[in-house]
Amino acid sequence: MDNKPEHIAIIMDGNRRWARAQGLNINLGHKEGAENLKRIAIYANNIGIKYLTVYAFSTENWKRSEDEVGALMVLLKTYLNDLISSVDTKNVRIKIFGHIESLPDKLRENIEKAIEKTKDNTGLTLCIAFNYGGRDEITRATRNIAKDVEDKKLSIQDIDEDLFKNYLYTKEEPDPDLLIRTSGEIRLSNFLPWQLVYTEFIFVNKYWPEFTEKDLDEAINTYEKRNRNFGGK
Repeated sequence: MDNKPEHIAIIMDGNRRWARAQGLNINLGHKEGAENLKRIAIYANNIGIKYLTVYAFSTENWKRSEDEVGALMVLLKTYLNDLISSVDTKNVRIKIFGHIESLPDKLRENIEKAIEKTKDNTGLTLCIAFNYGGRDEITRATRNIAKDVEDKKLSIQDIDEDLFKNYLYTKEEPDPDLLIRTSGEIRLSNFLPWQLVYTEFIFVNKYWPEFTEKDLDEAINTYEKRNRNFGGK
């Protein structure tokens, strides 16, 4: 069946629980989760997926311990350097979205470097949502639209779904066809609420570090058997 999703979104859940189950420090769980993202991204590129959007760090994750948050910031910085060297030669383009302005300066530099170095690649677009919250994204978009109306760049009559999409972080990507969430949890956790309205959901009862290329294949096979009618029937 030739019905492969163009855009897959993943909530990479369960790094901490995987680490605890192994008797490891939770930061090692995040490290293994990052390594798994690299494996899955390269595999998704190899099988022709055009967009992969992953939830790496939410605006709510700042509530975790200072040690864990600090380790996650260091991990992303290190991971981006490693990711550039491993995926750039495989034609993967990296995009990172969220409230990037509030991140540490050095981390922002690494983010900008990763985006710039891979911007002309034409294979998979790997979108990493970092310091991202769906309600925050919609609130920011609304505020920016209101400012443009106030500045007379827009009229209220100009506002429709297409215009609103152009104020979102994901304005250059199509909405996800398929969402996968690992760890057995069955909720969206403030991830892409605008973009996921017609997305097919698959929940996998495995922690993210355990999720394999075979699991991705099985999720795609399940997706291909579904009938997407977008409210037409």
